[in-house]
Amino acid sequence: MAQKPTRDIFGIIFKNFWKSLRPRQFRGNYIGEDYFGNKYFEIPANPAIGKRKSSRWFEPADKDAFDQELTAEWEAWLRGRREEPPTREELVKNLQIMDMKKRNAAELEATYAKAKDEKAMPKQVEGPTIGTFPKYKDYEFIPGRDPPERK
Repeated sequence: MAQKPTRDIFGIIFKNFWKSLRPRQFRGNYIGEDYFGNKYFEIPANPAIGKRKSSRWFEPADKDAFDQELTAEWEAWLRGRREEPPTREELVKNLQIMDMKKRNAAELEATYAKAKDEKAMPKQVEGPTIGTFPKYKDYEFIPGRDPPERK
């Protein structure tokens, strides 16, 4: 017969102490690199020691720069929104799409910038009546005073 688990408090403390002496992983596994030169690392989850979530981080290419650029794919992996790290092919494909969108935007800007200048409306010269509220003879100009008489 199997023994029932005991509720021995000293036994539980000893087991937890013994588990805590097991070697742990302090250095991360190298996962990959992006085209900015940032390197990405991960320490996988280990539920046996109570670690449910993996630790992920990156080392920037320029150690002094505090505002590093990250690709969207790697940032999603770092934040845990995707399980698998991005592949080199995926990064190259998305970089080509990004470059194509930049070229298309520049072409559209060049095309419509010329047309916009030609069709630009002439600037209106503001005079005493343009750009002000309409004035009616039946209403007061200054509150509390009578409207001027009509001629």
